[in-house]
Amino acid sequence: MTKRIGYHASHEQFKPGELLALVQRAGRAGFTEVLSSDHFYPWSDAQGESGFAWSWLGAAMQATNLNFGIVNAPGQRYHPAIIAQAVATLCEMFPGRFWIATGSGQFLNEHITSPDWPPKEIRNQRLHESVDIMRALWRGETITRKGLIDIFEARLYTLPGYMPTVIGAALTEVTARWLGGWADGMITTSRPPEELKRMIGAFREGGGEGKPVYVKVQLSYDPDLRLALQSAHQQWRNNVFPSKLLSDIRSPDGLDAAGSMVSETDMYAAVRISDSIDQHIEWLAADLEQGADHLYLHNVNLMQEQFIDVFGERVLPALMRG
Repeated sequence: MTKRIGYHASHEQFKPGELLALVQRAGRAGFTEVLSSDHFYPWSDAQGESGFAWSWLGAAMQATNLNFGIVNAPGQRYHPAIIAQAVATLCEMFPGRFWIATGSGQFLNEHITSPDWPPKEIRNQRLHESVDIMRALWRGETITRKGLIDIFEARLYTLPGYMPTVIGAALTEVTARWLGGWADGMITTSRPPEELKRMIGAFREGGGEGKPVYVKVQLSYDPDLRLALQSAHQQWRNNVFPSKLLSDIRSPDGLDAAGSMVSETDMYAAVRISDSIDQHIEWLAADLEQGADHLYLHNVNLMQEQFIDVFGERVLPALMRG
């Protein structure tokens, strides 16, 4: 399977117009793919942005020749029929260049349409129902059903022309094993080699053998290590907590309260922070060795132009040679 290196477009940290220029720059630098976040709120007030990703995707895909994916949580904030329509439209306009990853979501984003927040097992069941609905709509079926998701006489008239790729999002081995049987692949976050190996193994054991693995890599690069650390702490300290905690916090203020207890040195456990290009290459090569097929690099600090240019010149060629 061909190894691909992508750029992460963080709508929580940058205005949509800035992100459009950044993905164009990433394409010129040699990145082949883009991963888009899909948030209603940022992770902190310091990040301060939260553009509507689905509007942006059409512009970004027209402005580049890159492949794009998005991590989305159908079922509460979005009805899956609306997401199915959005995916079908992008796939019709840009055949073979778009995929969607689906996950159970975070209360931070999803509570805006309902204060109810089901337990994880119910959210997983709701997610599976949502994916079944989307796939049926992409096949051209007319659907009426009641369950955790209700849908009445829904049919898509603009179809994608092929079955879009649905990647399952997993942060734990339990979830990885569960989605192996129904998702077209798995996306997870960067972690130490042995942990990543176990995550991929669980996915394979659950039915994911032969399916692609995507890894979103959280890193902070700057030629000045102190700046790399400080900026990672300023922008991303609210994201170092376990997924169960992050899934249930209600607001950016709540995340900021939790993040206030995180020191700069705590950041090393969740973000790959280094001023050494060779170190970043070593980390990324280890991800590929453990079985990752696609890497999406999220430089969590704000120095995006520097990151894109340096990694395009030095990191991407080294990984492609490997």
